[in-house]
Parts: sequence; structure tokens; C-alpha cells
Amino acid sequence: MSSRIFQSVVLQMKDSTDRAIGVIDAEGTVVASNELTCIGEKWAGAVAAINSSDSEIVAYGGNTFKSLAGWSSHFDYAAFTRGEDEQARMICSMAVVALNGAKTYYEEKHDKATFVKSIISDNILLGDIYVRAKELHFVSEVPRAVLLVRQVDTPDMSAIDVIQSLFPDKQNDFVLSTSETDITIIKQLSDTADSKELGKLAQQIAEALENELNLKAVIGIGTVVGHIRELARAYKEAGVAIEVGKVFDTEKSIINYENLGIGRLIYQLPTTLCEMFLQEVFKKNPIDSLDQETLFTINKFFENNLNVSETARKLFVHRNTLVYRLEKIKKLTGLDLREFDDAITFKVALMVKKYLVSRGIES
Repeated sequence: MSSRIFQSVVLQMKDSTDRAIGVIDAEGTVVASNELTCIGEKWAGAVAAINSSDSEIVAYGGNTFKSLAGWSSHFDYAAFTRGEDEQARMICSMAVVALNGAKTYYEEKHDKATFVKSIISDNILLGDIYVRAKELHFVSEVPRAVLLVRQVDTPDMSAIDVIQSLFPDKQNDFVLSTSETDITIIKQLSDTADSKELGKLAQQIAEALENELNLKAVIGIGTVVGHIRELARAYKEAGVAIEVGKVFDTEKSIINYENLGIGRLIYQLPTTLCEMFLQEVFKKNPIDSLDQETLFTINKFFENNLNVSETARKLFVHRNTLVYRLEKIKKLTGLDLREFDDAITFKVALMVKKYLVSRGIES
């Protein structure tokens, strides 16, 4: 952020008030002021006071401070006005309005993070992407991945700071707050990076949030893209990974879009088509006619690759007992799970049923 922009704004205010007005950065350094003599001074105590206060406006050391809009929970810049009275509070609030406007304009023109956020949210035309990338000296064709971190239960504002500490390269990696619960990471990769490496990265993020904030999160990973124009698609994929994972992989906290398999296809089907499919598959009896013990047996059979002996061992039952149960399932549904085609049909049907339940359709 250029201090010249802030300096231009505060100097224009000099004729309107006799109070000193200026801006400090996150280190407490005065980067702009209409009292030129204090530019460059360091007010470290003010930084601590602003970050520890629950109030928007903070009085400290004979000055009134208010943070400018920023990406993280801690301020990047704060406006100040000389004095701690009511008039100082009013002048400081008015200064923040003007400075925020200048800051936003500057970021739109010069800030890479704002540019990336515009791309993933589809707020920029395709033709403008190339122009802005050239203006910002932003490398267009390089492998990048999008990771979407969704906080579970109560969101914590400090989560973005924890994640940002894992990505110190702010010119190539971007950590963006995209909603109250979501934090999006755009990570530049090497040419040899694969999904395994992204999984490890996601695991590091999850562990950092849990260790430092005791915060649970679900992380969706989009496919690796080779051009910035594809970032919006990767961002949507990461979101789909989380949503599909909520239905079919509830025990997982890290879901890669590439590994969603048939669940991704089912998730995109109309519910009416899914209901028709279940009716066609279970002509004899509906899937709801199967009790929990039978469904548990079926799932164990699938987990053990349709191996009767191995499944019986895992269920602690005799092999003949399992064969009897499978025969019973065949009579109820008309599907023999020992036959590969029937097993596939049944597996898909179970996933379709789970999808309908997630949509609030029980029957």
C-alpha cells in the first residue's frame, strides 16, 4: 500500500480542521500525517491498544485511533486524530471513510489479493483478467491449487491469521476471507506437485487450527489449474468437494474434488430422477424395508470387496450365516450382492438414498 495515497488524503483535510490527522501501519509507524514532523515515528503501544480493544474507536496516548478495513482480524492500517474528546472521535471516523475509499481504489488498481478474489468470485470479465494480470506483473500460467477451509461450529476471526502464518509468500500465495465461515487459499505449486502434496498441506492447516485455536474445519481441494482464468472453476470445485463430502464422506475432514468419484455425479442429479431410480431398483420392497443389521452387513460386505470369507471374519459370524443373510437380501430386493453387477447397482442405490436423505427427502 502506498503511503502517498494516504498522505494525499490527509493533506486535503488540513484546511478543514486544526487537528493532526494521520495513518499508522501494523508496526505502529506513522506513514502519513498532515503534521509532517511526526511522519516516521513509531507508536508500538498504539498497535497493542488497538488489537486488544473490543471497540472500533480507541483512545491512547493523547490520540484517537480507528482501524481501516483489512483482510485479517488485526489491522493493517489505522487512522488517528490528535485528542481523545468527542470531536476527535468524530473527525477520526470521518477520516476513516475517506481513507478507506482511497485504500479500496488503490487495492483495486495495485493489489494482487484483490485481483485474485475478483477472479474466484467471478467479479471480473475474462478479457480484463489478462489486462489486470499484465498491469500487476502477475504470472498467469503457473500451476495453482485452491483450498477452501470451512470452519465447523462457531467461526473464529483469528483463523485467517493462523492460516496466513503458514503462507509467508504473499506475492505468490493468497489467503482470503470469502465468508463468515470460509477462508480460501490460492497456493502456487511446483510443476511436480500432486494431490498427495495438497493433502499434506491441508492436513497442516487443519492441525494448526486445532492446535492453536481448538477449531475444527473441513477442507475442500479443487483440481490443480495451469492458468489464472481457471481459478474460479477450482474454487467452485473445492466448494463442491465439501458439500459432497458432507453427504458421502462424513467422517473425512479433507476432501479432494478429484477423489469424489460417483458421489459427484449423484450430487448433480435431480432428486426426482433419484427417486425414480430407487423405485426401479427396488421393485419388490423399498430400501427402507431393510433393517439396520442388514444394512450393516451389506456395508461390511462392500468394505471387504465382496469377499464372503473375509466379511464373515470381520463380522465374527460363520461363513454359512453370512451366506444365509445374503440369500435373505436377495429375496427381499431381487439383487444378489455376490454378483458384481447387482453389487454395483445396490452400492449406487445406497448412495442415492443417502443423497435424498441429505436433501430432506426420506422416502
